[in-house]
Amino acid sequence: MQTTFPQTLVAEIGELRAYQGGYFRVLVTPQQTDNNFSLLELTLPRGAEPPRHVHTHEDETFYLLEGEITFHIGADTVVAQAGDTVFAPRKVPHNFVLASPEARFLVLLTPGQFMGHFLEYSQPLATVGPVTPPQGPPPADVILGMVRSLHEQYGVLFI
Repeated sequence: MQTTFPQTLVAEIGELRAYQGGYFRVLVTPQQTDNNFSLLELTLPRGAEPPRHVHTHEDETFYLLEGEITFHIGADTVVAQAGDTVFAPRKVPHNFVLASPEARFLVLLTPGQFMGHFLEYSQPLATVGPVTPPQGPPPADVILGMVRSLHEQYGVLFI
C-alpha cells in the first residue's frame, strides 16, 4: 500500500534543512520505500538532544560518523564513537546526550513516516553553516505544539 504524505512534508533527496541549531540531509525518503524506512544524516550541537521518550511506531538505528554520543536505551548505556551503530527499538524508553561539542550521524527510521517530524520542525537551508548550540529552550507554545504533534501524529511519548 502506498503511503501518502502532505505536500509540505515531502522532501527531495539531498535536501539540506536547518534543525535544532544544526542541520540534516534527506538521504532516503519514506515515499521511496513505501514507508518501510527513511534515512537522514544529521549534524547536531550539544544541547539539541531530545528528552527521554518512547516511540510506539518506529525503531531508530543510529550510525555515528563524527563525534561521541552517549545513548540511554532502556536500562543500558552505550557510549558511541565514529563507526559505531546503536539500535533503539520501538516501545523502549531512550535518549542520547552528545559528549562532543557536535556530532554527525545517520538515523534510520523504520518505518519511515517519522521523517515528517524533522521536516515539520526544520527550515530549508541553502548552505551548511555553523552548528550553534541552543541558547535556551524554545518558547513554551513551540514546545507545546511539538509535544502535541509528536504524540498525536507519531505516537511519541515523553517520560
